[in-house]
Amino acid sequence: MASRFLKYTVLLQKYRTPLLIASCGGLFAANMCYHVLPDISYRQLYQAWHKGEPVTLSEKLEETFQQVLKDYGISATKNFSAFASFGFHPVGAGVPWLPAGAQIGIPANFNSTSNNPSGITNRSIFINGKMVEWDSEAGSALKEALTFSLEAQKFAVAREVARLQTGGPVLNATVAPFCLGGVWVYSVVLKQVFGLHAGPALFRGAVNIVALGLGAVSYFLTSDAVTQWIDYNSDRRAAGLSRDYAKGGVEFYDKILSRNKTLRSLMGQKGEEMYAPSGNLFPAHLLQLKHTPYTSRREGILALLKEEKV
Repeated sequence: MASRFLKYTVLLQKYRTPLLIASCGGLFAANMCYHVLPDISYRQLYQAWHKGEPVTLSEKLEETFQQVLKDYGISATKNFSAFASFGFHPVGAGVPWLPAGAQIGIPANFNSTSNNPSGITNRSIFINGKMVEWDSEAGSALKEALTFSLEAQKFAVAREVARLQTGGPVLNATVAPFCLGGVWVYSVVLKQVFGLHAGPALFRGAVNIVALGLGAVSYFLTSDAVTQWIDYNSDRRAAGLSRDYAKGGVEFYDKILSRNKTLRSLMGQKGEEMYAPSGNLFPAHLLQLKHTPYTSRREGILALLKEEKV
C-alpha cells in the first residue's frame, strides 16, 4: 500500500505541471458549460411553463427588452435573446461574443401594473404550506413589492445585459482555476520556506493539506469579492444609461427590500434565518462572507443621482 502511494506521489510530482493545467482548464470549462450553450442548459432550467407548455414572452416585454438593448448601444441584437422565466426578477446567462449568444429571462410579474396585477395574482404562491391570499394585508404588501414601473423593469433588464456584456460569467468562472493554481503556489512556497522539498513525506503531506486549506479560504474570499464587484459594476452601467434608468434602479431595489421584509414576516423562523430586518439576504452558509447588500446597491445608485453623473 505504501509503495503504491509512493508510486502515485512520484507520478504526480513528475507530471504536476500538465496535471495542474488540465485541472484548471477542466474547472474553467465546468463553470462555463451552461454559459457556452445557454439555450439547452440555462434556458431549460429557468423557462416558465404553463399547463405543460413553455410560456411565450409577451409582446410588451419583448419591446421593453429591445428598447433596453438599443439604449445600451448594442447593435448586434442577435447576440441577445429573451424568454419568459419563472421567479420575480430577470436572470441571465451566456457570453454575447460566443456563437450561442446570451439569454435573459424576464418574469411574468413584469407584465403587471398597479391597475392590472394579473401577472402576479394569477399565480399561486405557497409559504410554509399556505397559499398567499392576495387580498390580505401581507398579500397586498407582497403584490405591491412585485409590481415595477417601466423604468424599474428596464433597469433590471439592463443590469443583466451589463453583467453579461462585460463578461461577468467569464470572470466568475476564472476564480476556481485561479485559486487551484494558488494551492500549488502555496505548497511550493511553504516547502521552500521550511526546507521540506527533500524532507519526510509526512511533513510534505501536512504542508499540502495546509495549502489546500489556504486555497479554499482564498476561493471563498475571492469569489465573494468578484461577485460583489460585478454586481456593483453592472448597477453603475445600467444606472448610467440615463436618469430614468437610475431612478428605476432605486425603485427596483426599494421593491426588493420591501419584498424581502414581507417574506421575512410571512415565513416565520425560516424567514428570519434567510432575510435580515433591512431586507438584505443573510449568507447561504458560514463559508460565504455575504451577498451583495441590496441596501448598498441602492445607495450606490442614489450617489450617482446626487453627483449628477446620470
